[in-house]
Amino acid sequence: MHALKVIIIPLLLSILTNTLIAGNIDKTIRYDVCFTGKADHWDVIHSQTKIVQFATGNSGYEHQFAEKGNMRLVVKETETGDTLFIKGFSPLFQEWLLTSEANTKEREFYQALYFPHPSKDVLVSIDLRNIEGQWGQKYADTLFISDIRIKNENPKKYKIDTLLYSGHSQEKIDLVFLSEGYTREEMDKYVADAKRMARFLLNFQPFNEFQNKFNLYAIQVPSAESGADEPEIGILKNTAFNATWNTFESERYLTSGDMLQISNAADEVSWDQIVIIVNSARYGGGGFYNWLSIFSSDHQQSELVFIHEFGHAFAGLADEYYYNGDIEDTTYPITIEPWEPNITTLVQFDKKWKGSISHKTPLPTPRDSMYINTIGLFEGGGYRTKGIYSPSITCLMKTLSTKSFCPVCQEAIRQTILNQAK
Repeated sequence: MHALKVIIIPLLLSILTNTLIAGNIDKTIRYDVCFTGKADHWDVIHSQTKIVQFATGNSGYEHQFAEKGNMRLVVKETETGDTLFIKGFSPLFQEWLLTSEANTKEREFYQALYFPHPSKDVLVSIDLRNIEGQWGQKYADTLFISDIRIKNENPKKYKIDTLLYSGHSQEKIDLVFLSEGYTREEMDKYVADAKRMARFLLNFQPFNEFQNKFNLYAIQVPSAESGADEPEIGILKNTAFNATWNTFESERYLTSGDMLQISNAADEVSWDQIVIIVNSARYGGGGFYNWLSIFSSDHQQSELVFIHEFGHAFAGLADEYYYNGDIEDTTYPITIEPWEPNITTLVQFDKKWKGSISHKTPLPTPRDSMYINTIGLFEGGGYRTKGIYSPSITCLMKTLSTKSFCPVCQEAIRQTILNQAK
């Protein structure tokens, strides 16, 4: 299951360096923008710049951030033009652009972008992946470090529970849980829910191999009311992050558009991934690459929904499920190789899991029980029955009933961990 159908305009994978030369690695620049407009015309508008008093993100390691995602943040030194920092991400806004609403109505989506505090002036740009899968610059702005308008504020002081501390932020993967729809009187429940999810994550293959590479925090952000919005049945709640089901008319799609308040709360600690737990027994969730995962706390499958959504947000994994019948989703153009590691259009299959397939396995591989534990080339994935292939008959990225990642997804998660943490 995945309520979020991420709108992908794919490109080939490559590994670049996500690093900032010189500067204060114990502080972070938070550069906030608004995506505003509609499908045929939209802009990026700068909102504010802040100094965050914690190191956010692992700035010194090579990883695959640069070529994953539907957008990317690029930071260059103004004097030399050297690329100092680069990181891909996938915002909710880009998905909204392909909805019918975006054809007629203008909307605004807030987004906070982070990079290590530089020592010199920098050019901040946002690149967009086009329909051919190539990067093109959408926005650029010079950030002058001496600008007196840069805010240097102390964040709000919420109560923070350290669930696991393995070492310095620059050497570990920092995951922060945020409470949504928990009142002050329900904070004991929230902390218990966060601990339960943390245990489930750290004992789930392959995360259980790398427990010492994570720092986990739970921030207690109280809401005035319990739960979240359920617009289709007229339930609207006053909560910290305005989480809602029925995003883009999908019953199980749970999201929050309040990225400003989410960022303000998460900035209490160093973080690489934000995980929002919504105090509800309703089924649903969503995931945004290199940004956040969100899901409900008390459904019988909540733990697996969390891991599924975290697969999207953390490792950039694609959904491997598909629709029966003649439905052909247009999310992935079949003439371009997706950037996600666990689906392929065969355009550049050599760069995916082709080398892991036994020479005895037929290609394409039949969806037959004899291949249930086989890495192969199974047609169907990325919401399409034809033209897109996945590596396994079954996987947590296809169905929650599997209760495990396929070997290809496991390896993608391993590599993401190893590229980010010592």
